[in-house]
Amino acid sequence: IITPIQFSRHSATMPYVVISTKTRLECGPTICGDECSDPVLMALLDAQLKEELGNNFKSYVSPHPARMILNKLEEQGYRVVTCAGPGQTCIWTLHKPVA
Repeated sequence: IITPIQFSRHSATMPYVVISTKTRLECGPTICGDECSDPVLMALLDAQLKEELGNNFKSYVSPHPARMILNKLEEQGYRVVTCAGPGQTCIWTLHKPVA
């Protein structure tokens, strides 16, 4: 028997967060999530839900540099799992153990 997985649109137990920023790491802004991200966590990061011209999706964007976002997420129990730098973007994946 296969039990279907049910996803909540805004789950506070989502253990992964992916953030990214363009070339200028030191000054922001930082993309902190998508439309399904935890709105309470996004508020803590001062991220606003925005839709850029030409995109058909919305992203949470914080005016803070990635360093500040990483520090705030660490205070909430998240740890960096990996980092990648495709093109002129830097992406971090963070995980928070589910209690």
